[in-house]
Parts: sequence; structure tokens; C-alpha cells
Amino acid sequence: MLDYNAFDAAPLKRDPFEFIVVPEFIPSDALEELNRDFPEISEPGSYPIESLSYGPAFQRFVEELKGPEMTRHFSEKFGIDLTDHPIMATVREYCQESDGAIHTDSKTKVITILFYFNQEWPHEGGRLRLLRSAEDLEDYEAEVSPEGGAMLAFRRSNCSYHGHKPFSGHRRILQMHWVDPKRIAKNERKRRSLWWKFRKALEASPS
Repeated sequence: MLDYNAFDAAPLKRDPFEFIVVPEFIPSDALEELNRDFPEISEPGSYPIESLSYGPAFQRFVEELKGPEMTRHFSEKFGIDLTDHPIMATVREYCQESDGAIHTDSKTKVITILFYFNQEWPHEGGRLRLLRSAEDLEDYEAEVSPEGGAMLAFRRSNCSYHGHKPFSGHRRILQMHWVDPKRIAKNERKRRSLWWKFRKALEASPS
């Protein structure tokens, strides 16, 4: 369901951080199937893929994202072995005016990928910009329109700033991350430690 030839031909750009854009990574016939079987989401926000129901075409798509060919192509493109990195994926149907603030992703994320499912995008807002700083939304290296099976991927860093102008409405995306297993394990240990301290505090408090 993905055009790996187009992916391999697309250059990895390094300014202001490592990223790649493939306009029709999802071919048009596959995009039609995926929109037909897209998860039913009635509220704004991002939802873990495991919490959603969807049709067979979308199921095949998710399986391909988690497969070895996908991992191999992205490992080669970014020069990092992603084989043992866990995958996290979320889906969004609606965008709110409050979305799109300039940010970098969390340090647990190694590679972020965004797949765009809208057939067309006539709006000025909602076009993701890859920025040169944390201060200026107009100072950008690239702008990606969220349409037509486009894919944007970037390597998370302390300067991987991105954001978009406000938009409210349907903006179908799947966001996928390869995450750092060491950071995930560290965060889990920290969470368990905090929970243990909380429990001990409760036990020590007077009834």
C-alpha cells in the first residue's frame, strides 16, 4: 500500500533538521480504500491505534507500517537501525484551532512519521511547517499540505521545531513514531518509582 520506489528516490534533507517528504507515498487507489476503512472518530484529539476500530484495508495498512520492509527502508534512509525500536501510532480525524503550536517531539521519539489522508486541501491553515526556530512560524524550510497520501518523516532533535497555522475541521492523519527503548524503560521505572512513593505516602498518612 506504500510506494517505496518514490520513498527511495526522495532526498533526505538536513536543514534545519533531517526530514523527508514523499507527496504520494500512499498511491491514489490505496488512499481511496483507506479513507473508506478509516477509523470512526467523533471527537478532536489523537487516539492510540489499539483503541480504535477500522476496516480491513486500514488493518492491512497498519500491519505494513509495523512490518520489516517499512523498518528497513526508514533505517537505510535515516542511517539508524530501527529494528529493535518499539512503534507507537495514533490517529486523528479532527483538528482544533488550538492545535499546531510550535514544538519539538518528546525525547522518547526517534523518528516521527505523518501520513495524510484528505483527498485535497484548499485551506491555508493546517499545513505543517518545518521551522528554523521556536519563535517564528513564518521562518520555515518546508511546508507540507496534509493531502493526497503525502508522507512527512523527520528525525527528532532539540531543534526539530514544527507547527502550523490554526485550522478547525477534518484533517485526517496517522502519526507514527519509532521510540527509544532505553528511554521508554527509564520512564517506566520512574513511573513505577513515583507510584511506589505515592503508595507509601498514603500508607503513612493518618486515617
